[in-house]
Amino acid sequence: MPQLIPRHLYANAVSLNTTFWLVGSIVGPMLAGFMYALWGISASYLLDALFVVAALCFYMAIPSRPVPPVSQEQGVRQKIKSGLQFVMNTQIILGAISLDMFAVLFGGAVALLPIFAAEILEVGPQGLGMLRAAPALGAVIMALYITHHPIHRNTGKVMLYCVAGFGISMIAFGLSTSFIFSLCMLMLSGMFDSISMIIRSTLIQTRTPENMKGRVSAVNSIFIGSSNEIGAFESGVTAKFMGVVASVVFGGTMTLLTVGITAWKAKELTYLDHLDEATPA
Repeated sequence: MPQLIPRHLYANAVSLNTTFWLVGSIVGPMLAGFMYALWGISASYLLDALFVVAALCFYMAIPSRPVPPVSQEQGVRQKIKSGLQFVMNTQIILGAISLDMFAVLFGGAVALLPIFAAEILEVGPQGLGMLRAAPALGAVIMALYITHHPIHRNTGKVMLYCVAGFGISMIAFGLSTSFIFSLCMLMLSGMFDSISMIIRSTLIQTRTPENMKGRVSAVNSIFIGSSNEIGAFESGVTAKFMGVVASVVFGGTMTLLTVGITAWKAKELTYLDHLDEATPA
């Protein structure tokens, strides 16, 4: 992305990218279901292939840009090692990645939504679908808002407050017995998560040297992506031993504890003001 757009548009580009990805993840499966019902599986896959070809054509239309200087490391292992070392030695990036990773690891309740829909809220499959869509809907709304009203001040504190808000939303969801209130809490959690995700993604672009951005983005993807699956496992294990409601409340509480530890240990992130500070050389 940094090779495609001017630096001052990074934050907006991350917001738009997040918005498009979320809209695609919501609308795509729904359209696929309609296409399958109307035209059958062969036509659905053919249309899917045509969309991929169209995306490739748009990609090929992007003009060539000069690539950043090649780093000094030799071999794949050295390059991966240098990427990990950069993340571990850069407090702002490490704090942002760790904050989101542990929030997703402990705070997510997606794996337990079928139990909430069937046994606690008693809303059936239709209600489960709405519960699953609520966080993504909240994230889309907030990403669209941030695109037009970007965050300019107190970025670090905003991120900490949003992750804390995510944890509180999860606690409120876990304790709720109202379907409407549960939907609102899940939507609110998606809004908070969207803000922290946009800030983290923008920080990775603005605080990483050009020839390290691919590796740092890969480290970020591994950390955040794996925390989703491990978080689902953690939710199941804690639900087995503590109960479903206690598991979600425990996860939200651990998210708040993570925010407190990050605010205490990662001072550079806590007191970060602007997202668009100079990129390291």
